Amino acid sequence: MSGHSKWHNIRVKKTAADSARGKIYTRHAKLIQIAAQRGGDADMNPSLRTAIDNAKADNVPNANIERAIKKGTGALKGDQMEEVLYAGIAPGNVAVLVECLTDNRNRTLSGVKMILTKHGAVFAESASVLWMFQRKGVVTGKDTKHGTRERNTLELELIDFGAEDLEEEGDVLTVTTGMADWSQVRDFLKSNGWEILSAGLKFVPVQKATVKDLETARKLLHIIELLEEDDDVSEVHTNADIAEELLPSLEA
Repeated sequence: MSGHSKWHNIRVKKTAADSARGKIYTRHAKLIQIAAQRGGDADMNPSLRTAIDNAKADNVPNANIERAIKKGTGALKGDQMEEVLYAGIAPGNVAVLVECLTDNRNRTLSGVKMILTKHGAVFAESASVLWMFQRKGVVTGKDTKHGTRERNTLELELIDFGAEDLEEEGDVLTVTTGMADWSQVRDFLKSNGWEILSAGLKFVPVQKATVKDLETARKLLHIIELLEEDDDVSEVHTNADIAEELLPSLEA
């Protein structure tokens, strides 16, 4: 079991804040709309079924889900949505991947590019950054009732469900899986009483950049926060490995 970076906890807290202000509902609606463009029957469209399941796991109201499906199929008027990926090199030579869901590629490109270049990062071709990441399933859950002994047993069972890596910090467990296995890991944790904080496909860094300077780390965090506040941005991934001694100052 590998050591869990406390830097991840900063990201979890930020995700929770996004959820509280409703951005996560918008993100799920866009993902459902995109999936529904390939067919509105979830039984015949696995991508739509996954998008709906993810939305329900985040307590998105059924009315929001139905409206997004209708927009995707054309039953309700709405612009066509698409997924786009942008990249940059942030302070500290940190690679940044920015996943977007948009109905206007030019607007989204302009917004992402401005945030990066205005705050000390360099906009880059996604291919020049993608090689530092792998697409993996990532499930983060919070233990609400298990003791250490029970958790150890559960972790062995998770391996049978496709877990490739387990990272733990306090009562938060992050499970990395293959691309096809994350949903069954999520469902297994939920059935065992875990609160799911996030679940889905993510770009996981395989080539990390160590950041030891506090000012550089602050600049990086500020760029990530600005990107995540953009309405068209759905996920931001970096290969930053923040030095442990900097984390208390970043969390303050």
